[in-house]
Amino acid sequence: MTIVQIHEHGVPSLSERIGTREFLELTGLTEDALMELVRLDWIVPARTAQEEFLFVNMDVLRVRKYRRLCADFELSPVAGIIIVDLLERIAHLEERLRAATDTF
Repeated sequence: MTIVQIHEHGVPSLSERIGTREFLELTGLTEDALMELVRLDWIVPARTAQEEFLFVNMDVLRVRKYRRLCADFELSPVAGIIIVDLLERIAHLEERLRAATDTF
């Protein structure tokens, strides 16, 4: 589901956000599992005026990694969240280090 947003100048543009149904299809999560991740504030969707969730594409990648780790290592949801967060921090630090060494 692609959302069209109208900017201040009245020009429509495609949104980077996707609805709940498409998010569930892309990640393979059940609705209950998704609501648990939202309750834990690991995924923080935007809300429409009708209180429907809108997710960013980056969350799809995070959730796929989360599901894979939980399934492969039989992790609890909280353990999966912690590991994905740590992997993202490591990747961010590696990027910063690479950027710092590229300037020399």
